Amino acid sequence: MGHGVDAKRIVVTTPVGHVGSRVVRLLLQAGVRPTVLMRDPGRLVPELREYVDVEQVDQGDVEAVVRATRGADRLFWVDPPALVDGDPVAGYARMGESAARAVAENGIGGTVFLSSVGAELRSGAGEIDGLAKTEELLDSTGANVVHLRCGYFFSNLLTQLDEIRAGTLSTPWPLDHPMAWVDPRDIGEIAAARLLSDAWTGREVQGVHGPEDLTFTRVAEILSRELGQEVTPIQITQEDLRAALHSAGLGPAQVDGIAGMSAGLGPGFVPEIPRTPLSTTPTTLAAWARDHL
Repeated sequence: MGHGVDAKRIVVTTPVGHVGSRVVRLLLQAGVRPTVLMRDPGRLVPELREYVDVEQVDQGDVEAVVRATRGADRLFWVDPPALVDGDPVAGYARMGESAARAVAENGIGGTVFLSSVGAELRSGAGEIDGLAKTEELLDSTGANVVHLRCGYFFSNLLTQLDEIRAGTLSTPWPLDHPMAWVDPRDIGEIAAARLLSDAWTGREVQGVHGPEDLTFTRVAEILSRELGQEVTPIQITQEDLRAALHSAGLGPAQVDGIAGMSAGLGPGFVPEIPRTPLSTTPTTLAAWARDHL
């Protein structure tokens, strides 16, 4: 792979995640040799090893992150799931501190942060509040940053696969509440495009909203059609949600984090970034379900 004089050094976190893995592939195809930060380098697919530089790093270890991002021109940052005293909000905020320190100390020219719809609320959106805190920490560096405010990942359905196959899809959201739903792979495409582009500066917020807003009623209809079996949507109460999470072994702050997300993004919530050609991505839920379910 050629290295021009102006070859960008691009660092990618969570390179085997739904989004990060797509970012890595596109950077390779664009002629970039990315540096990937991994707590467990053994998780990298073997055929990619010769094309990337791997740094073994826990993203919560500030000094290690600063070291591993020295000389970076661009950073793709994802807050990996993390708990501080069992609290996902505090865990995400701590990851954000690593990112902000690395950006500030290494003078990283542009950061693309995987945020979420709801981070604009700054509080009251459960664990998304930790992403909001990361946005604020990155903003405070004064460096160029794009916050990708993503909709609800199609891949969240994979956690409910057994239930879906058994014929139901339960959700704490009202069944007629429309939300942005998005393929994580499409998020990876926007992230890679931003990392490769010199056309933006300052602080930008970009919505990543999938092709259309969907209600859970509509999601269940699409799944029924694609799976060739009836899937019935069911709204569960916040109490039932909390009980289910608790019995799955989650601690109180984790339960608050997930329940708070559905409460904060319920009826009355409208994303700050509207749906436009800039926030609309192509992959439909039907196409994703055919591939993944």
